Amino acid sequence: MGFGQGVSGLNAAASNLDVIGNNIANANTVGYKQSAAQFADVYAGTKIGLGVRVNSVVQSFNQGNIEASGRSLDVAITNGNGFFRMTSPEGAVYYSRNGQFQRQEDGRITNMQGLQVTGYPAGVAGGAGVQPQPLVISNAQMEPRATSSITAKFQLDSRATVPTQAFASAPGVPPTSNMFNYSTAINVYDSLGNKQQLMAYFAKSGAAPTVPGGTDWQMYVTDVNGNTVGGAPVTLSFDNAGALQAPGAGAVTLTQPAANGAQAMAMRLDLTGTTQFGADNDVKQLSQNGYTSGSLLGFSVNGDGTITGNYSNEQTKPLGQIVMAAFGNVEGLKPEGDNVWSATGASGQPLLGVAGGSLGTLRSNAVEASNVDLSGQLVNLIVAQRNYQANAQTIKAQDTVMQTLVNL
Repeated sequence: MGFGQGVSGLNAAASNLDVIGNNIANANTVGYKQSAAQFADVYAGTKIGLGVRVNSVVQSFNQGNIEASGRSLDVAITNGNGFFRMTSPEGAVYYSRNGQFQRQEDGRITNMQGLQVTGYPAGVAGGAGVQPQPLVISNAQMEPRATSSITAKFQLDSRATVPTQAFASAPGVPPTSNMFNYSTAINVYDSLGNKQQLMAYFAKSGAAPTVPGGTDWQMYVTDVNGNTVGGAPVTLSFDNAGALQAPGAGAVTLTQPAANGAQAMAMRLDLTGTTQFGADNDVKQLSQNGYTSGSLLGFSVNGDGTITGNYSNEQTKPLGQIVMAAFGNVEGLKPEGDNVWSATGASGQPLLGVAGGSLGTLRSNAVEASNVDLSGQLVNLIVAQRNYQANAQTIKAQDTVMQTLVNL
């Protein structure tokens, strides 16, 4: 007569209670995946079993609820089975579903335990043997960009009369109002990021039109000192329907000489869409591709894992891309604590990629909550407790039978 079956049942039930208790304890742990104990019966050359043992403890990697957090560096993985790839300062690699990140003073992005988020630096595409590396968000100034393209659409009033005086401009002697019909400012930037204001003046021409039956205008462009910019004046030729016929797209280039340490400027002017109707003079569109330098104000994580920096010059810039990892058998991952897992032979090698498809998409300002079903775990707790009590009763019954035999 033995007590082995009951003892094994008590041990198994106690382990089950431990697993359930761990699930309940982590019901509010971001990125946690609930576990379940699996059991196996024990036989050894007899049809009467020797009890039970814990065969394994497996985790369910079903997605938890996505909850808003309000932090730009809180990132949730949605609709996918991907993991964040993390490295320790010693170079060990871990994987996590917990996207609660923070930026260190040196720009590194880490989780709360100091593991570094890995990915691809800005301008580097993944694949083809490119290995992920710890991502760093630099505080460096965004470099300025010189204006090389200006896109403008104007509406010029066909009812205007030809100015009474020929256009003239020189330093200290700006043009007077009787030399043009309309004027507007155009801001551009040199190679050092200095803003320069150009002035565009439009004067209706009294000469024979370039397009039969149409109208010509002269567009004069001067710098802030009143000097005429290279490439100006520009003749705008309209047909009798008010549509611009010349110059064509990209046909005009305005130039400025090198000055104050900045490079010479060459700016393509596109006036496509400019019209001459019986309506007031107006600017319909005016844009250029230059900007001054800028300081980093903040950043955000896009759905594909790209980290976009926002700068004081109202520009944005990609700063890197978070890499994702997937596994052939996620249940083979080894839990390491602190919301991370490590790869094993059972899980297979990590399959690296960027967010999208089966890896899932990333959502900033949100986290993935624990997938523990608390009500279900409480029911399991009651069942496990009853199981423990029942196994204790088998030991008690065996003890009663043995005491009876001893008393014979």
